[in-house]
Amino acid sequence: MQSEHMPYVQNDGGRQAAGFKGDTGDCVVRSVAIATGRPYQEVYDALSEGVKTQRLTKRSRAKSSARDGVRVQRKWFKDYMTGLGWEFVPTMTIGSGCQVHLVKGELPMGRLVVSVSKHYTAVLDGVVHDTHNPQRRVHWPDGHISERCVYGYWQKRP
Repeated sequence: MQSEHMPYVQNDGGRQAAGFKGDTGDCVVRSVAIATGRPYQEVYDALSEGVKTQRLTKRSRAKSSARDGVRVQRKWFKDYMTGLGWEFVPTMTIGSGCQVHLVKGELPMGRLVVSVSKHYTAVLDGVVHDTHNPQRRVHWPDGHISERCVYGYWQKRP
């Protein structure tokens, strides 16, 4: 049985309305703004502050704002999301293989900030909201089809 893609709505999370132009690496800001319903500028400012103050490691470089990307594994980001009343639900562990895909029926209903490979996207009641459709379907030479794997998602605590 072939899985079905979720509906998709083009949504920049209020980025253009906040006066930002062009494309940039702000998928975390956009997805958090969309899912939480908070203004893009508010989320951008909060995450930019976290990015500027995070400790550098051997592999990281200094970043000036959230447009340069947000390391979602950092404690400050997790503290920000839990401070908003959200919790992370992991859907994949080391060695488990992909259990949940970015397709219709595999994520719970509600407002979600979803982690997929090298990207964050917002899913609202089964509808993907993003500047581009992040869903993928790969047809392999051996005949099997794979969909984009979900690593986990943030959801509002009950």
